[in-house]
Amino acid sequence: MVKHYQISEYGGVPGFAEGESGQPAAGEVSIRIAACGLNFADLLTIEGTYQDRPEPPVTLGKEFSGTVEAAGEGCTLRPGTRVAVYSGQGGLAEAGCFPEARCLPIPDMMPFDVAAGFQVAYGTSHVALERAALKAGETLLVLGAAGGVGLTAVEIGRAMGATVIACARGADRLAAAREAGAHHLIDTETQDIRDTVKGLGRADVVYDPVGGDQFRAAFRAVKPGARMLAIGFASGDVPQIPANHLMVKNVSVIGVNWGGFLQFDPKTLTDSLRTLIRWYEEGKLRPHIGHRLPFDQTPQALDLLRDRKAVGKIVVEIA
Repeated sequence: MVKHYQISEYGGVPGFAEGESGQPAAGEVSIRIAACGLNFADLLTIEGTYQDRPEPPVTLGKEFSGTVEAAGEGCTLRPGTRVAVYSGQGGLAEAGCFPEARCLPIPDMMPFDVAAGFQVAYGTSHVALERAALKAGETLLVLGAAGGVGLTAVEIGRAMGATVIACARGADRLAAAREAGAHHLIDTETQDIRDTVKGLGRADVVYDPVGGDQFRAAFRAVKPGARMLAIGFASGDVPQIPANHLMVKNVSVIGVNWGGFLQFDPKTLTDSLRTLIRWYEEGKLRPHIGHRLPFDQTPQALDLLRDRKAVGKIVVEIA
């Protein structure tokens, strides 16, 4: 029997349950799960507001790492292979069967806790900044810069040669953004985003996982021809954008749903992750894990995510 952390209905309270892990079907591998990275989308899944709504019960945890234990017909991954997996569900469990196509072999030098939270955060930021065509010498404004994806945007933006302005709440969060490579810091508790960014010469690209008032302030502080990346809406406020304002300022707004690429352009994700793994091996990326909690403290880990108290990634260690 295998322990899972799951929801039995959308909008209900998740909890632990036990079930069979099963045998891998053709094209699947069985994985002993080591660690699971949490994402804001896990909270949306619990509430029933995430875009993917599989029939409950649903085991939570969209990305994780572990070791292949068995392979189904047609698979090339061998038992003992260390992998990171983006499955959309199933990561908060001791083991499970998953499509081999969703498994990414990881280097021996990459610890399981790092691999568990690597794909969505780094993948989202890399794909987004590539779509925005961020150039060396441009100014990148990162909202929510101390969160799981925000810190990776700071780090990757710096690696791409941009001048990075990081926005976060409080000294501790700003210190993490500085450590990730930010050139300028804005404390959203005490400083005005619009006025401060304008004072720094305005922004060419905005990376926004927050939405709400921060998006609206950033929009008023961009250069003509700027690109704004809509990554998520952690504030709970989805901003509405007057199309005439976009036209007058020649501003582009680009939506980025990293997991959505699996449905129409998986090669973009594959190529991006290969680049990111190489950068990690070369020492160019230094993932920041803010909290590691054991499996039995999964509810507390989700509370940290819900209350936006974490700096960096939250990882649940399964084994």
